[in-house]
Amino acid sequence: MGADNDNDSDGLSRTLKDLFAGAAGGVAQVLIGQPFDIIKVRLQTTSLYSSALDAGRQIYAHEGALAFYKGTLTPLIGIGACVSVQFGAFHEARRRLETWNKKYNPGRSELTYAQYYLAGATAGVANTVLSSPIEHVRIRLQTQPHGAAALYSGPLDCIRKLISHGGGVSSGLYRGTGVTLLREAQAYGVWFLTFEYLMKRTMRHTRREDIPAWKIALYGGLAGEALWLASYPLDVVKSKLQTDGLKKGEQVYKGAVDCAKKVWAKEGVMGFWKGLAPTLMRAMPVSAGTFFVVETTMRLIN
Repeated sequence: MGADNDNDSDGLSRTLKDLFAGAAGGVAQVLIGQPFDIIKVRLQTTSLYSSALDAGRQIYAHEGALAFYKGTLTPLIGIGACVSVQFGAFHEARRRLETWNKKYNPGRSELTYAQYYLAGATAGVANTVLSSPIEHVRIRLQTQPHGAAALYSGPLDCIRKLISHGGGVSSGLYRGTGVTLLREAQAYGVWFLTFEYLMKRTMRHTRREDIPAWKIALYGGLAGEALWLASYPLDVVKSKLQTDGLKKGEQVYKGAVDCAKKVWAKEGVMGFWKGLAPTLMRAMPVSAGTFFVVETTMRLIN
């Protein structure tokens, strides 16, 4: 019984450390990436701008510098929780897969690269329950008119109106959750797989804890690029669904499949890649900062 309690205590301690390190990485992610994200969303959901540079210039000219941090409170709280869940779920899935390997494949406890993808996809699925409403609120705040014409006074007002005008929690606040789940699974499967692949290659010559900080940041940045290249079309569909009209008579899209068909018919294949350039510009520093903070935090608290 004592041994079981010790194992339970160790497991809880590891999980709490994973969650804490992920939360720290999430805060860094939001602070670094929010200006890039608002440009990405504007390019995905409107045709007012000719390029990412034009979008940034117009947002600054018409709305001021603080406009690049519109809707930041929601992701600052929410993305911290999301990244915490991502890393917590990933490492829990990794440990369970290691246990499975030991049991059914004696002599091999390390994960295969397919299993790293599976652990990452599991993290994405677990994260969806938080990321779907958080991103919906953030996108609505980022794309609303400026000044007196603003539709929402803040995150709580936005949540209230999404629920009341959108037909409830599931069809209002959680609109676009199906495609969000697909995006999260694919995105975080590739994200964690890419980072761990690069780390494992380096670990042929050195221990993980001895890998220098600049390499961790570089590998994290490359993982961020891979994440978006692997999942961007799903993100475009999600953004369009989450900026569509709330009431049935105002909605352009019946769902994710209908949205994808209409994007293809109107804009062709390139319609699924609008806003990619600022997204990739954002992905490198944001993902680099996230993995750097998480790995550094884990080294400090372990």
